[in-house]
Amino acid sequence: METLIVQPKTKKQLLAVEAVLQALNVTFKREKSYSPAFIDEIARGEEDIKNGRLTRIKDVQNIWESIL
Repeated sequence: METLIVQPKTKKQLLAVEAVLQALNVTFKREKSYSPAFIDEIARGEEDIKNGRLTRIKDVQNIWESIL
């Protein structure tokens, strides 16, 4: 069978789509998605780590002293 990706814009649309799928006895699963801006931010952070632009905490008991 095929997979159908539905992207409702509101909670009302989501509930309506779920109700229709349940009425038709169609199995489905929910997955949360992230905004493109957040995904870009994470990618920049991973790139920073790869390039050594990070702060290491030497003593977790005294965080401020180890990073300042």
